[in-house]
Amino acid sequence: MNYQMRNIIRHVLFAITYGVLIALLIGIGLYIYLLESRPDLKVWHTAELDQEFSADRIGEVPDLAAYLALEERLMQQVKHRVYDRISSGDQRMIIRYHQGSLTDPAAQRINWNRTFELIPQQPIAGALLIHGLSDSPYSMRAIAEILHRHNVLALGMRMPGHGTAPASLVDVQWQDFAAAVRIGLKHLQTQIDNGPVYIIGYSNGAALAIEYALLPLEGIMLPQVDALVLLSPAIGVTPVAALARWQGRLGRLIGLDKLAWSSIQLEFDPYKYNSFSVNAGDQIYQLTNAIEQRINNLSTGHGLKHFPRTIAFQSIVDATVPTQALLDRLFMKLEPEGHELVLFDLNRYTEAEPLLRSDPATLIDSLLENPSLPFDLSIITNVNDTTEKIMARQKIALTPVVRDQVLGLSWPKGVFSLSHVAVPFTPNDPLYGAINDPFDDAITLGAVSIRGERDLLQIPDGYFLRLRHNPFFDYMIERMLRFLRLDTPAQN
Repeated sequence: MNYQMRNIIRHVLFAITYGVLIALLIGIGLYIYLLESRPDLKVWHTAELDQEFSADRIGEVPDLAAYLALEERLMQQVKHRVYDRISSGDQRMIIRYHQGSLTDPAAQRINWNRTFELIPQQPIAGALLIHGLSDSPYSMRAIAEILHRHNVLALGMRMPGHGTAPASLVDVQWQDFAAAVRIGLKHLQTQIDNGPVYIIGYSNGAALAIEYALLPLEGIMLPQVDALVLLSPAIGVTPVAALARWQGRLGRLIGLDKLAWSSIQLEFDPYKYNSFSVNAGDQIYQLTNAIEQRINNLSTGHGLKHFPRTIAFQSIVDATVPTQALLDRLFMKLEPEGHELVLFDLNRYTEAEPLLRSDPATLIDSLLENPSLPFDLSIITNVNDTTEKIMARQKIALTPVVRDQVLGLSWPKGVFSLSHVAVPFTPNDPLYGAINDPFDDAITLGAVSIRGERDLLQIPDGYFLRLRHNPFFDYMIERMLRFLRLDTPAQN
């Protein structure tokens, strides 16, 4: 190749590289422009709350009493730095930080954003209930009350960064959540004499339950819990979450605060943040990756031994956590030691079925046809495609036999699937339930049915499409109590 040809190739490669770099910079610039064109940040996005628990404060907050005292100071700080500073334009009846509004949690008889403890007269067991990311202890309220009626001491722990303002999730670390979990379990284990202790975790709370359960198996001197109940467990998230930290870092580098947020919303839900920080996405990504690596390190050739008995409930079309991730990262790696997985299929008798983007039928068939599953499997699905009545297709671990049991339950009209957020909520939940109480001034977000013109509401239209309660909640509770060996008549 002569000099002239090499020179031409060099110039072409330089032009291509230069062009790619320019295109990349233009793309980043457009991306930043789009992010910065979102609504302005509110006080609940920017408030600095320094009375929050973190892992590095464990010395000054060694037990639940100290945790609750710090939480009280934190809630007072929320009042002074958020409630008292919202703008006049945000003093609306839909805003949770407007005192006395329809969604003000502080105006309720009980503010379920706070850690709670339900103590029976003679507790026979203890349960730590852990809510999800951007959530609050409210999501565990109904289950806690049922456990309490079965003489279980139920501790609903508020995770750091939650129940206050979305700004708290900008800097929180998953290790802060894990440290709070240890405080909660330490408290339960001092209250329960020789009785079993359980963890019931929802979404990110389920990941934290798994994280704790791995510690004794790794030789950490902590008492093992007796069983786990996982609701919509966040055991794997999309790889896009890995990019979250870079967006946040770029925002800090160039001084653009909006880049710290993947979603900037009005806060109209009293017990869950609508805004979502990129750091929160990064933390669940880091936590789930750490769990996967640790399970792989502990697994033998036949699976993970001596993991606490675990039952999980999940919608098979969960849009937040793919069912395949739950299988690949946890259940398929467990030894057959009494674990159970309950998957809620979509409603196969509905006008929505032809509109679906994908059908989980292939996954269901592969599970039911697999004779080597190391866990008991239940698929909750229609009896057939001409009825809304449902049955459980049940398969015992390490067997090829599938038995069908009609449950005497049916899909509600107009519901085509469960959702990630629906699983822990009863249909009569006062906030997310199916019926709006005409004698209650508070808003019922789960009962709103949209029929009209778009973009007229303060709440995004898409919010109301997602199911907010579980029509099969009672069945789930029955399975949970049986699994925990609590299926005796409850107290009134």
